[in-house]
Amino acid sequence: MNLGEVCIETNDVIKIADFYRNILGISSDCRDEVHQFIITEGTTLSVYNNGKAKNSQNENISLAFTVDDVDEEYKRLLNLGIHIIDTPQLQPWGAKNMHFCDPDGNHIYFRSLPKGV
Repeated sequence: MNLGEVCIETNDVIKIADFYRNILGISSDCRDEVHQFIITEGTTLSVYNNGKAKNSQNENISLAFTVDDVDEEYKRLLNLGIHIIDTPQLQPWGAKNMHFCDPDGNHIYFRSLPKGV
């Protein structure tokens, strides 16, 4: 069995989809207000509004993206005006993580893994 999709439910699909495209460096002309695919290779990342109001108090789920160089991504995100909660720090398990949130309060981690992992 494979994980097929992670879907972020939101009140504002365009705003959240644009945020993820911006931080992930992905371009798209899609302006659908109900459902958008962000990543479609491997496990899909999508943004969806099922018509029910969301409270945007997402405290139990986080998304982690593995990047080549978390320090370079940190600089790039600062230039995009992203508020970084935790700057890049080496973790006891060997990854180097940074932490920030999307406009709905979903927790996001960019991480670099040690070579060979």
